[in-house]
Amino acid sequence: MAQSTLFVPVPEAEPWVKDLRERYDPTAAAGVPAHITVLFPFISPDLMTDDDLARATETFQRFQPLEFKLEQVGRFPESLYLVPEPDEPFISLTEAIVREFPEYPPYGGKFTEIIPHLTVANRSAELLTIAEAELSEIMKDLGPIHAVCNAVELYENSTGHWRWARSFPLQGA
Repeated sequence: MAQSTLFVPVPEAEPWVKDLRERYDPTAAAGVPAHITVLFPFISPDLMTDDDLARATETFQRFQPLEFKLEQVGRFPESLYLVPEPDEPFISLTEAIVREFPEYPPYGGKFTEIIPHLTVANRSAELLTIAEAELSEIMKDLGPIHAVCNAVELYENSTGHWRWARSFPLQGA
């Protein structure tokens, strides 16, 4: 089944996390760059209309570009991630697009709390422990990652490989 997602790419993080993601995050091999998810799943590409794209564009245009940093390492039971600071703007992006498209709750409604994060590893607990030690060492050596979000990107997967489909610039009102 075709899928789509909305996320903020973080190319500034690639030098820090590319190797770890290639080894420990299967989405990296499927074409997904380092990113902070805004909404997954989103409308299937074969069902998406021009009106849907216009509504998403209008929603994201209300937001200002933002600067953030990634320094703290966090962990879910099966994921290792970096925490964006501040995280509130990412929560606001998600809440706004969900208000516009309530039929697409974050992560299919699996989780009640929105926790913005940049996934570095998504494997077994044992492999996460190894990845966490490596990531902590990298962050200690290289320091925080400073990044800018100017747009939310739409990626789609109709073939088993994710590809860029559209950008939604943040322009502020």
